[in-house]
Amino acid sequence: MSNYIDIGAITDIPIRAARLVKTMHGCIAVFRTATDKVYALDDKCPHKGGPLSNGIQHDESITCPLHNWVFDLNTGMAKGADEGSVRTYDIKLDNGRILINRDAIARAEAAE
Repeated sequence: MSNYIDIGAITDIPIRAARLVKTMHGCIAVFRTATDKVYALDDKCPHKGGPLSNGIQHDESITCPLHNWVFDLNTGMAKGADEGSVRTYDIKLDNGRILINRDAIARAEAAE
């Protein structure tokens, strides 16, 4: 059994946009960049709980729509003077399908 869950086609997510994967302990935002890279982060900004999936994506960063905190899509770390981070998830592309690591989701849920 694969450790990855197929969550959809990359074409299901518009360029520079996000879609949500709902789990028992919150939503994971799955981002598609202009160069068709995919990233997965917790959808909730640690500052004020803003939905990162509604933020503005630029290169490999996302800006929270509530208070402009900027997060690195690779690491989940806030950039600049802001402090904080969001959890990232192991995600990959395979023949145009987005796959997310089921073990990473389970670990995140266990940590809640």
